[in-house]
Amino acid sequence: MKPWQQSALRAIPPVNEILETPTGQRLLAERARALVVDAVGEALDALRRKIAAAASEEELAVLDRSPEGLAADAAARLSRRLRPRLRRVINATGVVIHTNMGRAPLAEEAVAAIVDIAGRYNNLELDLSTGERGSRYAHVEALLAELTGAEAAMVVNNNAAAVLLMLSALAAGKEVVVSRGELVEIGGSFRVPDVMKQGGARLVEVGTTNKTHPRDYEEAIGPETGALLKVHRSNFRLEGFTAEVSVAELARIAHRHGLPCLVDWGSGVMLDLSRYGLPHEATMPELIAAGADLVTFSGDKLLGAPQGGFIVGRRDLVERCRRHPLTRAVRVDKLTLAGIEATLKLYLEPERAAERIPAVRMLTASREQIAPRAEALAGKLRAAGIACEVIDGVSRAGGGALPGVDLPTRLVAVAHPAPQEVEARLRAFDPPVMVRIQAGLLLLDPRTLWDDELDVVVSALRSAIV
Repeated sequence: MKPWQQSALRAIPPVNEILETPTGQRLLAERARALVVDAVGEALDALRRKIAAAASEEELAVLDRSPEGLAADAAARLSRRLRPRLRRVINATGVVIHTNMGRAPLAEEAVAAIVDIAGRYNNLELDLSTGERGSRYAHVEALLAELTGAEAAMVVNNNAAAVLLMLSALAAGKEVVVSRGELVEIGGSFRVPDVMKQGGARLVEVGTTNKTHPRDYEEAIGPETGALLKVHRSNFRLEGFTAEVSVAELARIAHRHGLPCLVDWGSGVMLDLSRYGLPHEATMPELIAAGADLVTFSGDKLLGAPQGGFIVGRRDLVERCRRHPLTRAVRVDKLTLAGIEATLKLYLEPERAAERIPAVRMLTASREQIAPRAEALAGKLRAAGIACEVIDGVSRAGGGALPGVDLPTRLVAVAHPAPQEVEARLRAFDPPVMVRIQAGLLLLDPRTLWDDELDVVVSALRSAIV
């Protein structure tokens, strides 16, 4: 080490001197002393490393080695340490149910319900009419039964758990017949056959990848058969020379043999999306009406509710699920139930649901409805000196829902010679802004933006484009 480096190290102010600065005193007044001292220690360690790495005295000259400068560095480090890891982000990608960004955002009514319940005591498992212990499932069961036409219902923590519980309660040690073309893999490499195995069921594959006929199920049924299972191919689309057995036909086959027809419908939807120009997706009421004995589906996808796995259908089968020991391990908490109840109540008025539930509103918005918002965003960007144009494009449902379905939209396109660098700076902005890059263009889709986020996006881009 050079003499000038050794001299610089000896001149570093001590911790106490840094703590006595105005910034140091402010930190001590706001935070625990141990936290502040640790942050100061990190700032000093960083300075020592910079001094040791300096190639010349000129490099040392630009280093802020003052007590106040080091206190400011400590304050920044402490702020970063205390900043939440789970943070709000702005989704300008146009992917509505973005798994990496928390899937479906919640309606204001659901958020308010969660906040109301979170901070005080509540009647989670208290029957207010009797004063005795009640069931947490009672808060949403009647709503789910009314909305789906099912006899009974319950909610667990996600749809994979719902399927696992259903198979564990109804088919453990028995064969479950399912089409080979429905043995899907969902996010995180979780596969239907693996879930079935964990549930104690023995998988019996029928048909081929592209075609499964009623006779395939008939021929597979034997004395060890516990159920027939249909799985919705929610994250991919099978086209061409194909055939599959409908829920109604599968239910008829199952009932002829005294077996339950179980349906895992994945993303789940309550509204007929064809009313909004989207492909028809069988709704939960349609599946129950078709004869399904139990249907499982997710809460945080097309439903637009908090994460949850719903089980709806025959009362005796739901009760068997409810009594199973696994139920306690996968049960939902008070906050989830509060958000689910508030969301479900919106579906009592379908038009209100389409308007108030963000995921549904975004999915059903037409290109014509999005166009004015795209023009508004483009106008704000141009006013900030950022060149852009509005072009046609497509959004995606995301979250393993509506696979292959293009949602026509209007995009704001920003050209830049280094789009990846700009995208990285946008991710580092507070709050982070997520965009798409395509053909060298930064693309912003207003479909997944709130009106009060447009100015934030402009500020983020202005700081990112240098």
